Amino acid sequence: MPYERAHQIEQRFERAIHIIKQNSHNSRELAAALGVSRPTVQRIVAELKQRGHVIRSVGDEHGWRYELVSSPPSANRGIDTLVTNETIYELECLEYLTT
Repeated sequence: MPYERAHQIEQRFERAIHIIKQNSHNSRELAAALGVSRPTVQRIVAELKQRGHVIRSVGDEHGWRYELVSSPPSANRGIDTLVTNETIYELECLEYLTT
């Protein structure tokens, strides 16, 4: 079902933000924590940035790490949304959409 898949993706975004907020992580660590590949982590971070989260890459003696600088005010409302083709749909509507 499209709703279930969209909900899983949204939960993954929320987990990624939570993990990065707790401590900075590199893409390998974040991939392991989320159970996804490193390219998927890069796509997740790109989408989070697109949604207004300020995530920067910080270099240290161990390499590059993601660090959450700030989140948009809407991220604190707890509204689950999915951005598709420049349009925002509330997740409840996704079960009616077909691919």
